[in-house]
Amino acid sequence: MTESSACTRILVTGASGGLGGALARNYAKTGVNMSLWGRDPTRLEAVASQCRAAGAEVQVQLLDIADVDAALAALAKADSAAPFDLALFASGQGDTRAACDLVEDSRLVARLGTVNFTAPAAMAAALAGRMAQRAKNQNGGGRIVLISSAAAFHALPFAAAYSGTKAGLSRFADALRIGVAPLGVSVTLVSPGFIDTAAGRKVPGPKPMLMTADAVAARIAIAAERRQAHLVLPWPFVALRWLDRVLPRPLRDRLLANLTPSG
Repeated sequence: MTESSACTRILVTGASGGLGGALARNYAKTGVNMSLWGRDPTRLEAVASQCRAAGAEVQVQLLDIADVDAALAALAKADSAAPFDLALFASGQGDTRAACDLVEDSRLVARLGTVNFTAPAAMAAALAGRMAQRAKNQNGGGRIVLISSAAAFHALPFAAAYSGTKAGLSRFADALRIGVAPLGVSVTLVSPGFIDTAAGRKVPGPKPMLMTADAVAARIAIAAERRQAHLVLPWPFVALRWLDRVLPRPLRDRLLANLTPSG
């Protein structure tokens, strides 16, 4: 358990997923009030029970953030009832082009655009505004964590929607961080590589430098406590990010074009 668990009111979206559940368990302890959001009622209640067993007070919200209006309304209601000190937006969906498709299905692109970018960005903006208003009369402000992906660093032809939406979220998080820092609110962007979760195991192909969800959650908590701007996990993905930037475009394009989800 990290010192960041000193926050008394925490929001975790995507808490029924592998990383979101690990984040919830990492922060759970006596004196912490948690609002856990997710789509899967069975997994969400299992995570909530584990957090309650650790001493946390827990409320659950069964919600698909693809309904952005409903997500924003639920966020405003929950934050008005008991203001959040820390919000971890871990909801998201990963997918790749189906083997039978020449390009990704347009409906998949639309859904990932909403779930991976529009909804978390809108919720983060809404909450940042509320946190900034509260910070005027308090010492310090709230903290927001947005979970992107190392895939955002690369134009993956077999996962254009996933890498593209995560890239959009990454740029948004950076811009939001700059904008709200003077208002006492911190924004931490997290760009992890491969995480050993049930959803991640469904994605075909090798997964180099695979990390456990618990280990990633612990590192995220430390970064949030430090109000760190950007956390990339594991560190070799920092080098891959820079390699993508410095390679001549024709060479980079050839390398990316030869990538497939199975190799």
